[in-house]
Amino acid sequence: MAGVVAVVVTYRPDLARTRLLLEALAAQCGRVVVVDNGSSVTAALAEVCAHAGAELVPLPVNEGIARAQNVGIERATTLGAWAVLLSDQDSMPAPDMVDRLLDGLRRATAAGLRVGAVGPVSSDTRSATEQMVYVARRWGPRRARPEEAHDGLVEAAFLIASGCLVTVEALAAAGPMNEAWFIDHVDLEWGLRARRHGFDLLAVTDARLDHELGDRLARVPGRAQEVHVHAPVRNYYLARNTVLLIRSGLMPLGWSVGYVVWLAKYAAFNLVAVAPRRARATMLARGLRDGLLGRTGPLRR
Repeated sequence: MAGVVAVVVTYRPDLARTRLLLEALAAQCGRVVVVDNGSSVTAALAEVCAHAGAELVPLPVNEGIARAQNVGIERATTLGAWAVLLSDQDSMPAPDMVDRLLDGLRRATAAGLRVGAVGPVSSDTRSATEQMVYVARRWGPRRARPEEAHDGLVEAAFLIASGCLVTVEALAAAGPMNEAWFIDHVDLEWGLRARRHGFDLLAVTDARLDHELGDRLARVPGRAQEVHVHAPVRNYYLARNTVLLIRSGLMPLGWSVGYVVWLAKYAAFNLVAVAPRRARATMLARGLRDGLLGRTGPLRR
């Protein structure tokens, strides 16, 4: 594991939970680097990192998840990493997750694939239906079916960042995470670039990660799969970055149409079914406007 460095991005983390995460990653990786995005708990987080044997890199302000990931990746490469394991603070890997990811990467490479990244099957601990592996369909990424696994591997349209083991080779070829997008769709955008550069992205079916996405889950009548509910500020980033994604030229036409439909449904759900509706309407409108104008970076208050 000496050449695998974990990069954990934190922002106002739950310290007890973060300690468990860092201990779990330290047992599976050569080194652990924590990049804190301008939290106010730096001293306490430094103690947690020291206890787990992790290195803390504090940023003075919240510069977005993409910037924090890039800072961590740069540090990982100076430590001699050939692969970087990305993690959010709200994740927990199975004790053998990294071993299984590495085994999947070796098998895929032996089969002649040019592997850029491998990821686990991410399951939301709050739900029995949330297993997040996405494959390419006509209208965009959709949940994988069990029969789409071959030799324990699924060819993914993109990989969720948390739990993703990315090779330094792929990062050098496809480029770093898109800091201009700040948060949301950053992993999707990078995955599209990596695939354009000829890399395969694979989910390893026996590698497991518990990962909570969004603030909570909500049920929609007539729909088995729950919907992730975020704070209103995330409505801004999701709306803006979806428009930027559609305009990026990285997707086929069918995917662009699919994301237009998705954005319409996403906006309708948040405007009708989730309080506070006025704040969400404001954030969605600003996100759509800024996406159409090509504005990036953090939300301008």
